[in-house]
Amino acid sequence: MGEIWSNIWQGFTSASLLDQCNLALGIAGVALMIRRSLWAFPIGLVAVTVQGVLFWQARFPADALLQIFFFAALAWGWVHWVRDRGDAPELPVTLLSWRARLAWLAAAGLATAGWAIFVGPKIGAAMPWRDAFIAAFSVVGQILQARKNLENWPVWVAVNAVAVASYWSAELAYTAFLYAIYFAMALLGWRAWARALKVQRDGTRQAQS
Repeated sequence: MGEIWSNIWQGFTSASLLDQCNLALGIAGVALMIRRSLWAFPIGLVAVTVQGVLFWQARFPADALLQIFFFAALAWGWVHWVRDRGDAPELPVTLLSWRARLAWLAAAGLATAGWAIFVGPKIGAAMPWRDAFIAAFSVVGQILQARKNLENWPVWVAVNAVAVASYWSAELAYTAFLYAIYFAMALLGWRAWARALKVQRDGTRQAQS
């Protein structure tokens, strides 16, 4: 256990300033999203920009390009949360229908399989299924979050759980520790948004009675 914590501490102290900024921005952005704060979006836009630069410097062009999608999704989510809230103080949290949930799950599953089978081997991915799962379900999670669907949080829980297990098995304690933080925050976000949804429904019932 001492060696594990030593590796984690070494990861923190040896990380570049840009890496440390990326971590701080990521945690701040998720914390603000848990609180359903509009500040989550400008912070998130800066975070994915920094992440894109880091991926580009590390010569991971596909991951860098994925940050462009996240940037666009965050920008659209920002507009959606402000424009479509009407006279309400904030855009309400919503639930997907079971049909929509299955459709999103099927789309992410097909994207995962397609990438892992046809793209991953061609680019020499060490863990093509893990990479494909994280990428495909992260895209879905980002879209659902921009739409303010509660289901975005269980998606992020699954993505972070896979990341923690993968990096831990690869003996990358520092990276696994970082994703464990995001895993815990996703659970907190799920609970907080579920409570907000309950408050919304209780308020609607009282208004109708």
